[in-house]
Amino acid sequence: MRQPPLPHPYPKIRLVLPILLLAASAATATALAQSSAIRRTVIQKGDVSVPGREAVVARVELDKGATAGRHSHPGDEIGYVMEGEADLIVDGEDPRRIKAGESYIIPAGTVHDAVNAGAGTLKLVGVFVVEKGKPLAAPAK
Repeated sequence: MRQPPLPHPYPKIRLVLPILLLAASAATATALAQSSAIRRTVIQKGDVSVPGREAVVARVELDKGATAGRHSHPGDEIGYVMEGEADLIVDGEDPRRIKAGESYIIPAGTVHDAVNAGAGTLKLVGVFVVEKGKPLAAPAK
């Protein structure tokens, strides 16, 4: 005669664990998708005349139709668009379209976003004068 199965010692975990795993997978996929849409390649780093700060020169690329995601930098960002165009969305300002050959300046700590509005990859050079030891960019809270 067959014995009935023993009850699971933690019956709720059987319900909660698959949900947690699914949520973790979705969060990881979202993070990977966001991080792969924008690419920052540091070209040069060096000290500047302001103590505790450094200049970081980076090539920045944003895929067609992608958004950089709302973020800020621990220092000023000065950018020059080499190819493409984007809608630059800076907190407290009207959105504006920036195109190849144009530049922009975003003050330290200002939350902003960029949406690639062009037909191909947006390519720009960003110069960041930032606090040493801090990440170049941080997601907006």
